[in-house]
This record gives sequence, structure tokens and C-alpha cells, in this order.
Amino acid sequence: MNAVAQTRRTTARERILDTAAELFYREGIRAVGVDTIIARSGVAKMSLYRNFASKEDLVRAYLERNAALHRDWWDRVVARHPGDPVAQLKALFVSLGHWIEHPQFRGCPFTNAASELRDPDNPARGVALAQKRAVRDRLRALAAAAGAVDPDRLAGHLQVLMEGAYSAGQTLGPDGDSGMVASAAAVLIDAACARMA
Repeated sequence: MNAVAQTRRTTARERILDTAAELFYREGIRAVGVDTIIARSGVAKMSLYRNFASKEDLVRAYLERNAALHRDWWDRVVARHPGDPVAQLKALFVSLGHWIEHPQFRGCPFTNAASELRDPDNPARGVALAQKRAVRDRLRALAAAAGAVDPDRLAGHLQVLMEGAYSAGQTLGPDGDSGMVASAAAVLIDAACARMA
């Protein structure tokens, strides 16, 4: 395949994925049909199916891209506090607070997908659940580096807090107190990482 055709194909794939990502996040995966994605992205139906074998394949690609974006966000946040895992943990929840107060916030795309895609054999559901496990693993690693007495327990508490923040962000909207998630996380982190004098 020549370079021009490859670029055109990549561009069509990205347009489809960008459109699907916006619609899936804003309206829900089940509510958005392939015809709507085709119409909004401006590509031919054949282009969609050349790039994605099915809607399920497109949903999986959407979640995989979000997982990569989430990893990038995490890495940027913790990089601001090199060598200080306590500050890194706290910074994640400060940043999360800013995200949930954004007017376009519609919850966590992985939580939303797992709620919508109930079939345990659905590959996209598998991507969503794998992302939740990856977050737990990363929280546990930071908790251990921070000197938490029980890193598993702290990681569990922080992940439950994170999931609650996603829900509160949807129900309370931008008028909710997004600083509460950061202050609650700080209390949990400080208590778990406190050293006996």
C-alpha cells in the first residue's frame, strides 16, 4: 500500500475513532449506532468496516485508546513529584477533582462501559475491567512506595474513593465540591502512611 493510501486510511480510522469516542462517552455505547458514527465522522460505511470489523471492535478500540490516555495522564501527574510517592498519590486525586468538575464530565469511560456491557464474554468489557485492575495495581505500587502499612488496603480504599468520585461527578455536576475527593484521599493516605514516633 502506498504512503498516500496509508495516510488516508489512518485518517479515516482516527476520524471514526474520534467520533465514536465523543458519542460513546456523551451518549452511551448502546445508545449510539454505527450509522450515526458513519454520518458524524463523514466516512463511508466501507471505511468503518475496513478499520473495525464490528461495533464491538470499535468499542474495544475506544476503550484501549482511553486506557493509553489514562496511563499518560497518570504518568504526567506523578512526574510532577519525582521521588515523593505520597505527593504523587495526593496529586492524582487533586487532578481527579479537577476532571470531575469539568462541565463535559460524564463519568469514567471504563465504569460506564462495564455498566453497559454486561456480557462477561464481551471483549470490550474485558478491556474495561482490565483497566480497573491496572489502576488498582498502580495504586498499590504507589502505596507500597509511600510506606503504607498495608498497601493493598490503601489501594482498595483509594480505588473505592475514585469510583465514588466518578459517581458524584455525574450526580452533583460542576457545582459539587471537587476538592472533597482530594481531601478525603489525603486523610486516607496520611493515616495509612503514618509512622510511629
